Amino acid sequence: MKKTNFLLPLAIAPLCLAMWGCNGNGHNNDENTANTLPILGEATPGSLNSCEDLATQFSFDSTVITDAHTVAAGAVSYNDSEAYNAPAHCVITGYMNERTGKGIAGDTTYRIGFEMRLPVDWNGRFYYQANGGLDGSVAKAVGRFLFSGGADSGALNKGFAVISSDAGHPSPTPTFGLDPQARKDYGYNAVAQLTPMAKSLIETAYGKQPDRSYFGGCSNGGRHTMVAATRYADLYDGFLVGNPGFNLPKAAVDQMYGIQQYSSLVDVDPNDILASIQGAITEQEFGVVSKAVLAQCDALDGAADGMVNALEACQDAFDLNRDVPTCAGDRDGTCLTQAQKDVLSNIMGGAHNTAGEAIYTNFPYDAGMGTDDYFSWEYFMAMMRDPGAVAFIFSTPPTLLGNTEADAYNYVKNFSMDTDAPKIYATDATYTEAGMDFMPPVDPTDMGTLRDRGAKILAIHGTSDPVFSVQDTINWYNGLEAANTNEADKFARLYLVPGMNHCGRGPATDKFDALDKLVSWVEDGTEPEAIEASVRADNAELPADWSAQRTRPLCPYPQIATYNGSGSVEDAASFSCKAPE
Repeated sequence: MKKTNFLLPLAIAPLCLAMWGCNGNGHNNDENTANTLPILGEATPGSLNSCEDLATQFSFDSTVITDAHTVAAGAVSYNDSEAYNAPAHCVITGYMNERTGKGIAGDTTYRIGFEMRLPVDWNGRFYYQANGGLDGSVAKAVGRFLFSGGADSGALNKGFAVISSDAGHPSPTPTFGLDPQARKDYGYNAVAQLTPMAKSLIETAYGKQPDRSYFGGCSNGGRHTMVAATRYADLYDGFLVGNPGFNLPKAAVDQMYGIQQYSSLVDVDPNDILASIQGAITEQEFGVVSKAVLAQCDALDGAADGMVNALEACQDAFDLNRDVPTCAGDRDGTCLTQAQKDVLSNIMGGAHNTAGEAIYTNFPYDAGMGTDDYFSWEYFMAMMRDPGAVAFIFSTPPTLLGNTEADAYNYVKNFSMDTDAPKIYATDATYTEAGMDFMPPVDPTDMGTLRDRGAKILAIHGTSDPVFSVQDTINWYNGLEAANTNEADKFARLYLVPGMNHCGRGPATDKFDALDKLVSWVEDGTEPEAIEASVRADNAELPADWSAQRTRPLCPYPQIATYNGSGSVEDAASFSCKAPE
């Protein structure tokens, strides 16, 4: 039997994988118009006073600085596939709040590890880089947002002081969920501890605290950002949210529901479990669905260009049973059997219990379903990450789970949507906050503190995200609008990226710079309209008939990019943001 390590679930996904606190006044917005919301003003730059001396000069409660050194301008390798340009800067590493807590093998040392990078020539701004997955390691503090931003896109390269954290546990494995405090640190408390420390360190290094503070991340980093947008809206001025897993415990249960459904289509080989389940619906067969979606929906925005901009209209136009061929005989990669259609329909409808009650929201059909990234999240990630996360972190009490492929599959197979799924809402004397308390929203439509002080939130979500449904984010934004007399766009904007998978990739224009738009909105009141996006030249999944220079406007929801009727379909100038018909 393969000995795949299922307790390293989120470390291998550099893609980055929300809790909204209730800040009051979120449902009474009559007096808050575009003319009365504050404009916070621009940050003023500064210069680094010292670097190496910070190791001994800086003092903050329960904080240890382990190193401080200067780095020359150049590329910083974020991981094996990404590097970010950076100016000359100081790198500071350290930790906070060291303690002993529960671990899988007994007492474990916990502390909130961090890295800060402070540019010599500073723009006066601070950026909290919220990392993805299960955290558990300190990523390079380059100011990363999406997977596909590009070498110049990091906040550090723009002159921000940047912090990155492990969120309070020592490895990217789910076993930290045995410790109640580590759960809370991961959910929200690490940010509360790190933010005042980071601002104090910046003051020591530059002689003043940051004038403006920003928070950004994708996937679980998007969840972290949405947590900060309400719990810590008084500490940050702008929030850049990507593909947010703000209902992460429910989404993790949904991933396991998908494995249960796929398993019903195959004979699961105990010696090669994952590979046999992956035969349920192959990547080629997902591609058949994508092509059928395009056939029905591609031209709804006025251009047959391989992109579905009119996502919501597409859900009415597309019918899985009608539009995807049903296999008359053996599967041959051009059709789906009726059993496959039934399973896919169940999965796209979102996890539910035997009474038909929804556990997670539905997923829209889209053009990015036939990709490597989509396939990986549906199977490999769902088997590798989510059993451990649900068992150790999100459920009360935690379930001890072994470390093999068989252990993960047996947990998923025997997981009851009726009796086990509710454990993400449970508490006991030891675990006093449920998974659905310390991770996701208390009231996601209450953003009164953020709104009233002039802060802004800019959210982005790929429409072909297979793990965190874009529909969940759309539902949040619609609720925010309703709670703010349809004027949420005065402080919050949502942008959908057609065809984009989880935090990048897919047949999409997934390269763009949203941080500059957010800064201008916060500091001088320039409202973000369309964000111009382009394809990435290194995206192996771009359709062969797309130009390598294709550009598109990303439009503030509910507007969609609509073809003007003339001009090249490869050029953003040929499209305008319009309300859907």
